[in-house]
Amino acid sequence: MAYGLFGRDFMEIEGSERTQKGRGREPHAHPDLTRNAGDDMIRDSEATISQLKGMVKRFNDERDWDQFHNAKDLAMAISAEAAEVLEHFIYKSNDEADEILRGRKREDVEDELADVLWTVLMFAERYDVDISAALRNKMNKSAKKYPIEKARGSNRKYNEL
Repeated sequence: MAYGLFGRDFMEIEGSERTQKGRGREPHAHPDLTRNAGDDMIRDSEATISQLKGMVKRFNDERDWDQFHNAKDLAMAISAEAAEVLEHFIYKSNDEADEILRGRKREDVEDELADVLWTVLMFAERYDVDISAALRNKMNKSAKKYPIEKARGSNRKYNEL
């Protein structure tokens, strides 16, 4: 039997057609994230944002959790989850922080980063945010604020360049 993105312990993913009930949107396909039995889980180089959104949506749908996911609470959850990443590094030197990522606490940090991404994906899926387009648009705006000839090697804010 094939299992989903996070392996057997997380959830089995079946099919690729997804219906988003109650939101007035047409169903859209989320490619199947299953792998052949014995394969490693899917990696960043193979997964699409659409697939990840679909996986998170299914997980939440199976638990009827969408009722708790409104824009305000999801935005607050993104901040709270990001703070949990920070907890691992607060009051640590740069060398200590690097050691955390090389040591046995790395998995804890990865779990917290996954929580941040999970929550961002929930927000984006629920409110039809095209993450790729949003990132591209933001990078274009940042490129104008931080032209290479002025910003290269500088940590100054755009209005101080």
